[in-house]
Amino acid sequence: MSVARNERRPYRQKVRAERQEETRQRIIESAVALHLERGPAQTSINAIAEHAGVNRVTIYRHFPDTRTLLEACSEHARRLYPPPDLDGWRRIDEPRRRTEIALTQLYDYFRRTEAGWVNILRDAELAPLVKEMAEKRRLTYLRQARDVLLDAWPKRPARRPLLRAVLGLAVDFRTWQTLCRREELDDRTAVALMVRLVSAVAGGERGSAEDASGR
Repeated sequence: MSVARNERRPYRQKVRAERQEETRQRIIESAVALHLERGPAQTSINAIAEHAGVNRVTIYRHFPDTRTLLEACSEHARRLYPPPDLDGWRRIDEPRRRTEIALTQLYDYFRRTEAGWVNILRDAELAPLVKEMAEKRRLTYLRQARDVLLDAWPKRPARRPLLRAVLGLAVDFRTWQTLCRREELDDRTAVALMVRLVSAVAGGERGSAEDASGR
């Protein structure tokens, strides 16, 4: 009988581990859903517990503090909605084409993940930890995106600071939000406008002021 009990023990341990992982995942999914609905700074542990069908103690058993929970949520959201691949952009040599493809992909990503961006950027002004997480994940990615686009354009020192700034503007979520929500442009038109502006600042082949104004 002792042998049989010993054989059952690994099975029970496996089942227990699987259930714990299922509970952990349910907590993460519940937190992400509430973050999208309310924002991370407006989501309480009690609300997450109720949504996930667990108690507060269970949440703290898996996530001892808010930071570990937010990090897990961030990883989960990134797996669900991965941002555009920067390496794919790097393989495009022609600068205007790289910028056009990159912004097309990025603006589509903004549209699909708009609720998350809105809530996190808003709550970053309210909660230092949310601000830290936004800086670490989302804003760092946007700076990397800007630099990948900048590297494609000719190295003209006199134009470099302004070009860097306008590319930073082009890849910013709030730029997309202004153009496509407030001004009601479609993504394709917004991309074309920003590519013209970037080209004008870069002084490229079609980078005249007339081209930037659409004439």
